Amino acid sequence: MGIVEIRNLTFKYANSDKPSLYDINLSINKGEFFLITGPTGCGKTTLCKCLNGLIPNSYHGDFSGEVIVDGLSTKEHPVYELAQHVGLVFQDPENELFCTSVEKEIAFGPENLGLPRDEIRKRVEEAMAMVGISHLRERSPYELSGGEQQKVAIAAILAMKPKILVLDEPTSNLDSLSAYSILNLLLNLKKEYEMTIILVEHRLEIVAKMVDRCAIMNEGRIIAIGDPREVLYSDIVESIGIGIPKIVKLAKRLKLSSRPLSSSELANILKVKK
Repeated sequence: MGIVEIRNLTFKYANSDKPSLYDINLSINKGEFFLITGPTGCGKTTLCKCLNGLIPNSYHGDFSGEVIVDGLSTKEHPVYELAQHVGLVFQDPENELFCTSVEKEIAFGPENLGLPRDEIRKRVEEAMAMVGISHLRERSPYELSGGEQQKVAIAAILAMKPKILVLDEPTSNLDSLSAYSILNLLLNLKKEYEMTIILVEHRLEIVAKMVDRCAIMNEGRIIAIGDPREVLYSDIVESIGIGIPKIVKLAKRLKLSSRPLSSSELANILKVKK
């Protein structure tokens, strides 16, 4: 049994004409770096909200099936309890940050859990160190760059000590350098702390070579799932309009038998062929 188990999940918002998710079945292993991608409006954000219990506990509608995270059913446990197991980071950090300093922002979650003061201090220090923002502790979140704000949002979630970190397009408002920094941070969290990372992302050029598995969504359904070398090279991905990596396009055009996901891999393959 995976740390995340989704079984026959279908959800339709209260004022919607059709479901946003159709019969989703998905199992994610502990310590896995899992990518979810697909066209805009395909249900990715709705799926994220199901993972930490916002759906069905805070967003009302027709919910059927089951979502189990770290052994807990999201239908049977409140959001505040699930938040200690699953942390959700949205794409716009400004919507999540409201305290006067970075340190207070990160302490907010543990304080609301009623933890002892010493434990709160310990968690804040650990979270800042994990994402490399200890030097920003006294700064206002609104004075920071977009990449720094996103790191603060991630640290605030890490202070809750979840086993699962879910991120909904965390680089969508960032420049390429900041996006690369955030995605490398996630890879390090996975490697160093064995966190389970579930990432919704469109920047496949950067992230494809980092993840263990990926799922493609379209019109509320998962239409492909597996190793990124299998999924991103499949014809179905290109047919629904996903911006697949240029390396994949080039390798397919050259009709290579290997399936590179990075420029260095492609260069090595071409050297061997030469």
